[in-house]
Amino acid sequence: MAKKEEDNFQYIVRIAATDIDGSKPVRYALTQIKGVGNAMAKLVAQQAGVDPFIKIGKLPEKDIQKLNEVVAAIPEWSPPWMRNRQKDRATGEDRHLIGPQIETTLRDDINLMKKIRCYRGIRHERNLPVRGQRTRSNKRSGLTVGVSRRRASK
Repeated sequence: MAKKEEDNFQYIVRIAATDIDGSKPVRYALTQIKGVGNAMAKLVAQQAGVDPFIKIGKLPEKDIQKLNEVVAAIPEWSPPWMRNRQKDRATGEDRHLIGPQIETTLRDDINLMKKIRCYRGIRHERNLPVRGQRTRSNKRSGLTVGVSRRRASK
């Protein structure tokens, strides 16, 4: 009987174009998907009707398919305050981005800020801290700045 359980175990599960480690519980394995955090993973498991503490590699194929469908439909069922793209600049609606969509949208937002020459865009261009951090002692590059030692005389 133990042999059959090992045969059904999947070491890598593919959900939302992401390879997930099969040895982790469902609730924590779903956080490997970019755009799904702890709270959202808990809600996804509840919405799919899957035990959040069973290892994701032990799930049957139909449950994995159900998880995949629920993750794809997050914007339809999740509360608006939990989505990661509220009041989108282009459409004005609340969206939830997953996977590579996050990276492309972030890159587009930064390019727009650079194009309209806003303060944040200029800081991005110059590779300086964007959110008000100090630059006198941090975010330095190049040679080390400090007091040089005087050579000992012979």
